[in-house]
Amino acid sequence: MAVRKNITNWGNYPKTSSEITHLHDANAPDLKLSHDKKVIARGNGRCYGDASLGESVISTLELSNFIEFDAKSKTITCEAGVLLSDLLEFLVPKGFFIPVTPGTKFITVGGAIAADVHGKNHHKDGCFSSFVESFMLFVGPGEIIQCSPTENDQLFYRTFGAMGLTGVVLSATFKVIAIETSFIYQESIKASNLDEIFALFEDSAEWKYTVAWIDCLQKGKSLGRSIIMRGESASLDKLNKKQAKNPLKVHDDRIKNIPFFFPSFVLNTLSVKLFNWAYYLKQFRKKETSVVHYDQFFYPLDSIGEWNKIYGKPGFIQYQFVLPLENSKAGMRAILEEIANSGLGSFLAVLKLFGKNDSRFYNSFPIEGYTLALDFKYSKKLSGLVERMDQIVLDNGGRIYRAKDCMSRAELTNYIKAESDWFGSLQSERITMKS
Repeated sequence: MAVRKNITNWGNYPKTSSEITHLHDANAPDLKLSHDKKVIARGNGRCYGDASLGESVISTLELSNFIEFDAKSKTITCEAGVLLSDLLEFLVPKGFFIPVTPGTKFITVGGAIAADVHGKNHHKDGCFSSFVESFMLFVGPGEIIQCSPTENDQLFYRTFGAMGLTGVVLSATFKVIAIETSFIYQESIKASNLDEIFALFEDSAEWKYTVAWIDCLQKGKSLGRSIIMRGESASLDKLNKKQAKNPLKVHDDRIKNIPFFFPSFVLNTLSVKLFNWAYYLKQFRKKETSVVHYDQFFYPLDSIGEWNKIYGKPGFIQYQFVLPLENSKAGMRAILEEIANSGLGSFLAVLKLFGKNDSRFYNSFPIEGYTLALDFKYSKKLSGLVERMDQIVLDNGGRIYRAKDCMSRAELTNYIKAESDWFGSLQSERITMKS
């Protein structure tokens, strides 16, 4: 039975009134929808922007069962509503880990496929799609199709990154990776400007995981001031005595919640500048090494429940783009200058390097080059900044991540090629920013 409810994604912007229907059985989806009704699948709502929002939503959260695990072949089969956090609790004590993970563990497996998520290791390992062997896809009443590289292969490759356009993922089988410990050996290196951080990424090409935080309000010679974190899965001999007592420690489930929405004035140009100043200076030396738990390395914000409330009730957007390798530095410089001049500083700014993507997954977001993800508090001035950044991205041959977009120009998201006559996308009916 469908229930009407006001929903939003993690950015708390935009908000929609949606008719939500829950799937209860992955083997026999109990949906009775007309063929002319537009619907979209929805997982845990941890994406940003208007993805998975629409007039009619199919929730997969109740499809949360593990089906099979084969340690010898390093494969796991589970339903689409399983969260990555649940996967970690199951896999890590057995000495395995998720091969590709985004910056939160609170997304579903179905969402990971729909957005074809990437992580800090894209330059080495590609997207989540690189590890998926097959999935079951619900494409209409009574129609469930198995998709793999050898069975319904076009639909298989088309589904990754298609944001639910091809159907509803019900379950999936994918590879996992073996680990000796659940800790990461990490090096943190300061970069004084954009040239230096690009050089550090090039020098870190052989590291499995690389990511950088950027102070996006700096100008002049300090433009692009940042800290790169590069890591490898830690071996037992790298752990200290306390860590060695529980080398396959799982993340702590205890979370401290933000109890209320912050007033809008809390996050402003001055407070963002102060945060960036403190974050950069907290590392005293040019280079520091440490061994940290995977939760701290991959999911630093997950320890703060409902951290999205710090942006206030109006919410925020995340703007993520990628630029081709040959245009990355010039385009990134232009974007950072635009942000600094606007005064609308991003509280969180994350830079990563993408490697070459498998061309068969043509709906996936990454291309070889640099990607920057930025969080902006909603304000009336924001639409103008987004328009200017869009033009820079467009001029440099880049694209916007559809899983986070809610305001950008269609030209920047037209790499999405999947279509469906029944599971139509509501993304073309843009939920535009209100003035």
